Amino acid sequence: MFSVGKVWPSGEEPTAITSDLLSQQIQGISELASVEYNYTNMGKYENQATFYGWKVPFTTKSFILSYDGQIKAGIDMSLVEVNVHGQNIDITIPQAKILSHEIDQESIEVFDETKNIFNQISDYNQFAIDQKKSMESKAQEKGLLEEAQNKAKETIQTFVESMYSSSDDYKIEIKVAES
Repeated sequence: MFSVGKVWPSGEEPTAITSDLLSQQIQGISELASVEYNYTNMGKYENQATFYGWKVPFTTKSFILSYDGQIKAGIDMSLVEVNVHGQNIDITIPQAKILSHEIDQESIEVFDETKNIFNQISDYNQFAIDQKKSMESKAQEKGLLEEAQNKAKETIQTFVESMYSSSDDYKIEIKVAES
């Protein structure tokens, strides 16, 4: 029976890999968040009212804030380009970027808040925005985007290989687009 099955195949043709088909399946993912960076940070804010360059006494306001956050980095899958020619699959992916950055509002704790009747604290939102930018810079310095880029490559490679059982016949090359 095995020999007969080898001579007379089932009649099903393997699915042909085309650029359009593969592009649609990859771009349907939309965004690929390949790395998640969780952190706890503490920041200090201090401000004093000034009058023509002179610091006004008794107008200092300050606080120390502790909070948890999460940064997700990855790639925009709608920008992925796929070219299939012969047995080669060339995939070009965009540069990794920060996809989202959230601060857990329930984790915020305020320590050492100095209240002043002449200079009220109302800068929590701007302080949070500044802290987000600072944490994004620190995460990038630690290699967050490089790690996201590498994980995105691995994930797309695995995705393409798992889509087609005959992918062993294809040579998959993934490149990163220049910015």
